[in-house]
Amino acid sequence: MERNLEKQSLLLFLQLCLTFTWKDAFDKGSLFGGSVKLSLASLGYEKTCVLFNCAALASQIATEQNIDNDECLKAAAKYYQLASGAFSHIKDTVLSALSREPTMDICPETVGTLSTIMLAQAQEVFFLKATSDRMKDAVIAKLANQAADFYGEAFKQCQYKDNLPKEVLPVLAAKHCIMQAHAELHQSILAKQKKRFGEEIARLQHAAELVKTVASRYDEYVSVKDLSDKINRALTAAKKDNDFIYHDRVPEVKDLEHIGKAALVKATAITPPLSQKYTDLFEKMVPMAVQQSMGIYGQRKADAVNRLVGTMREATNLCNGVLASLNLPAALEDLSGDSIPQSIAEKSRSIVQQGGLQNIEKLIRDLPELLTRNREILDESLKMLDDEETTDNELRSKFNQRWNRTPSGDLYKPLRAEGTNFRNVLDKAVQADQVVRDRYNAQCDMIALLCKPENELNAAIPSANPTRTLQGSEVVNVLRSLLAQLDEVKKERETLEGEIKAVTFDMSTTFLKALAQDGAINEEQLSLSQLDQSYGSYNQKVSASLSKQEELLGQVQTAHQEFSSLKQSNNEANQREEVLKKLASAHDSYVEICNNLREGTKFYNDLTEILLKFQNKCSDIVFARKTERDELLKELQQSIAREPSAPNFNVPAYQSTPAAPAPAPGPTPAPRTVFAQQPQQVQQQPQQKPQPPSRPPPPSFTPQAASATPTTPTPTGPPTSNPPPMAPPSQAQGPPYPTYQGYQGFYQMPMGYNPYTYGQYNMPNMPYMPYQAAPGQGGYPGAPPAGQPYPGYPQQPPQQQPYYPQQ
Repeated sequence: MERNLEKQSLLLFLQLCLTFTWKDAFDKGSLFGGSVKLSLASLGYEKTCVLFNCAALASQIATEQNIDNDECLKAAAKYYQLASGAFSHIKDTVLSALSREPTMDICPETVGTLSTIMLAQAQEVFFLKATSDRMKDAVIAKLANQAADFYGEAFKQCQYKDNLPKEVLPVLAAKHCIMQAHAELHQSILAKQKKRFGEEIARLQHAAELVKTVASRYDEYVSVKDLSDKINRALTAAKKDNDFIYHDRVPEVKDLEHIGKAALVKATAITPPLSQKYTDLFEKMVPMAVQQSMGIYGQRKADAVNRLVGTMREATNLCNGVLASLNLPAALEDLSGDSIPQSIAEKSRSIVQQGGLQNIEKLIRDLPELLTRNREILDESLKMLDDEETTDNELRSKFNQRWNRTPSGDLYKPLRAEGTNFRNVLDKAVQADQVVRDRYNAQCDMIALLCKPENELNAAIPSANPTRTLQGSEVVNVLRSLLAQLDEVKKERETLEGEIKAVTFDMSTTFLKALAQDGAINEEQLSLSQLDQSYGSYNQKVSASLSKQEELLGQVQTAHQEFSSLKQSNNEANQREEVLKKLASAHDSYVEICNNLREGTKFYNDLTEILLKFQNKCSDIVFARKTERDELLKELQQSIAREPSAPNFNVPAYQSTPAAPAPAPGPTPAPRTVFAQQPQQVQQQPQQKPQPPSRPPPPSFTPQAASATPTTPTPTGPPTSNPPPMAPPSQAQGPPYPTYQGYQGFYQMPMGYNPYTYGQYNMPNMPYMPYQAAPGQGGYPGAPPAGQPYPGYPQQPPQQQPYYPQQ
């Protein structure tokens, strides 16, 4: 069965193709882009990233420990070694768990370095522990030397890694020197004990040089002032003694005997589960059909239990009400007429032991606070949904069809329905609380009377004439026997209620078998069959208890009528009996009110946990939606940035550079400036700003049939089947400009123009000024006489002026 569930879970994952996204732990991003992240549909990748976070958390817990406490030092060493083992496990398994190159934070080289760093810190913790315990200097020197070796190895591995924080490298180098200095210091003490004074001085000098290096290079990250002072004091004393007393030769550092190493740490192997409090989240995972059937079965079971328990409680309340109305058993105990009945005295003591009115008032005061807390949690959860939905609607109205994700209003419908259900539950709870308060207000005075001392209670109860003649009568004995039997019935119900609530049965196995055999689950049949099997015997016991109570109450009422007829009747006795009835009823009401208030407190506390889970659910989906929104906004911004700023349009044919016409004999035309760029310059400067298009060639006119001047000869030309051209205007015209909106120098041109004159149209954005020739400069030639072509150009038929519609 377990293998089948595991196989089904794997198949479900493959069908859903869940994608896990993690960001590089050491990548801080850049100004123009986010941090490096990787998304893979791989459970191995998810496990690797979670284990990386577990190792980071373990190292953080170890760092926060107090090094002055032995237990904290042990915990620090434990967590450092656990972190080292986790990083080492990732190093060995990351490549096989991923189908592509991992991010830099979980690549084998990086996690291998982190594992070594964790081991170095764990070794340093053992060095600190040995120092605080004042162990032998030889042992401390070996522990420090091993820690220095770990830090040195980690420093070598970090030298070529740019992804780690910049503080890692100098701290590792400083720690290496500090641990080596500690090792030399404690080894010098051992040399002094062996009367090797030269070796002592050599080691202290070496330690002083190491500490000096740290102080000069890495003082920004670590402080070695105390260690430096300690070494310098020891070195000064050693030199003084050697110079005046021993005169021992100081050897070179390279000639000194190597200090031994003692490695007390190792990476903790990763063996699941990592915690003793581990609970498998997927242990109870079942198919959706089984889950739905389990939910319905749970509701059926709760209804069955509530029906049985509620029936017994109603029967008990009915019994107590009948006895209180008959003033039993107080009437049997109050035969003297001037003392407190024993049952009333016991009820008074019971109320006082439970806290009296203060207990009820405290419970009543706590309910509004619990209610307010639950409402705040619910309101905050729904507010998160409302805020995210508002943002989503604003972006949807802004981007229209580009905002192509599921609307938040549709996605949040199940959550909002669940929130509405919680709000209805709270409203019903408020109504129930008010009922309990009203009942307390009605019984408050009598409960307060029961809380008073015995003498005050006795004084508050009216006295009556003694009826001692009834003490030994048969009817009194019968009533006492019947009341004892009713008390036994009520005790049996309390035991029965506990047994009913303790009944448990796991229906998931039954539903799984039915699903495997038949391919479907008949939930109603299976559930009713199991409930009848589990609670059938209890139904019979509850029915028998109700029947027995009904029979006993009938006998009690009959015996009480006979007892009342024998009892002497007067006003004082009636008043006393009435007060005793109210006191008995107040005790029963006190017990019921306390039970109701405790149930209400438990209800609100349990509902708080449920609402917190609902809040976490809302927070998770809102966070996921925000992440999705940020990604979609980023993609939209990039797509908008890539869009062209203006629509594409075709260049008019007349703006393209035509072939140069063949020169023709005739007068030389007026000079004009032509801006052209050499081909070589274009190749060398490909990014140069493009030049405006060259002017179009001048139009040619066909000869007219008759000349305006008789002396002008009629030129020969092509047939005059085309319509005659328009006469050139008297004012100079410029080249035509495109007429769409936004073009600089926009103007609608007439059909004919003189391209060689300069005026307001070939100079964009210039005010209109009549042409005036400069002094001493000849004017440009005007238009030739009618029927005479421009000099230097062959006679050509008229061309149609292109037309551009207004945009």
